[in-house]
Amino acid sequence: MLRADEMRAREFQGRGTAPHIRRRGDICLGQAVRLWVLEYNGRIITDGRWDPMYKNALLIYNGNAGQAEMGQQLAVLTEILAPAVEELTLLQTKEQGDAERYCRERGESYELLLVLGGDGTVHECVNGLADLERPPLVGILPGGTCNDFSRALHIPQQLDEAARVLLGNKRQQVDIGAANGRYFSNFFGIGLITDTSENINSELKGKFGKLSYFLSTLQKVRQAESFAFKLESGQGELEGEAVMILVANGRFLGTNALPGTDKSLADGLLDVYIIYEAGLPLLIELLTHKASHEWDPQNSAIGYLQTSTLSINTAQPMRADTDGEIYMETPAAISVVPRKLTFLAGEAKL
Repeated sequence: MLRADEMRAREFQGRGTAPHIRRRGDICLGQAVRLWVLEYNGRIITDGRWDPMYKNALLIYNGNAGQAEMGQQLAVLTEILAPAVEELTLLQTKEQGDAERYCRERGESYELLLVLGGDGTVHECVNGLADLERPPLVGILPGGTCNDFSRALHIPQQLDEAARVLLGNKRQQVDIGAANGRYFSNFFGIGLITDTSENINSELKGKFGKLSYFLSTLQKVRQAESFAFKLESGQGELEGEAVMILVANGRFLGTNALPGTDKSLADGLLDVYIIYEAGLPLLIELLTHKASHEWDPQNSAIGYLQTSTLSINTAQPMRADTDGEIYMETPAAISVVPRKLTFLAGEAKL
């Protein structure tokens, strides 16, 4: 097995016409971008052979990110990952939808898909993979603002640490949510959560990250308006007025652990939270890190249930937020797809 200290990174400028070079150890980082290639000097096979963990892998990354910073991140990641992969292809996205298309068109050609990005990039990749007959193993390299689904998988938030944890090869089958023909990994929500996402200042998001979500939520909470809803599930019908409905498949929202979700990611159930107007103070407490075990779902202004299927109807069509992406409206038919994809995961910290 190759050791990382036996490799060195060489930087050069280039405009590759192919997304990868097939010779072992070479890595091309896409087209018209700064390229980093791992160069192996001399004979560096320590045990007489090279025994990579994966025959091939595709790493998708955001081409709209800062080139200098992305180049540095990719250099670090490839140095860690290359010894475990015989053929590593790095592919950059240029516009929204690229990651989903890459996964749909190329996913079955790879043993491993690595996603370098935030929850939105993961959302695209999940939608590109979910309908494949033979989807690849998936590993998330957290590169976004909150990286909530990676947190549920116990992936470290430092990229180099995340890459090393993924090479531990701990595999975890996970459920995926489905809504109106689309898929989500972390959540589906309407009301306050959608207003919050639409209210986020992109400049603040770039500068302050998680804080921008918190500030946006505080601003929208003061203006939160109730809406009439009808929710049908295996547990019956529920009607009323709420300021937010959240259907969670993951375990975190805005980096904060959701209450009552310390269970498996493959339990075949979705966690449904109905935030009534009286529950707004509790919502703020949850956003300010109140421990989830202090929350009593049986005595709360936040309604809670678990179900494998549900439908949500509202008096007027409402825009829905799925994993931070807003393109869907109610009414919504939602279900869980049990153990749909397999992810690389870290170890839970006790």
